[in-house]
Amino acid sequence: NHLNRALKKTTNKPTSELIAERLLQESKILLKHSQQDISEIGYSLGFSEATHFSNFFKKHTEISPSQFRNV
Repeated sequence: NHLNRALKKTTNKPTSELIAERLLQESKILLKHSQQDISEIGYSLGFSEATHFSNFFKKHTEISPSQFRNV
């Protein structure tokens, strides 16, 4: 709880938002600069299912991971 309050005070963002931003940043880097399958990228970032990763990515970017990779 202390860490959550400190992060919120410092960044003005909740911890969950900071984690989501970091996951999104890492996923974009991996999609552009690796040859891993999208499901492998999702698993490496801690998603238990490829669909969860795809849904997370699409929620935050409004495009699918495969569309992002091909842009």
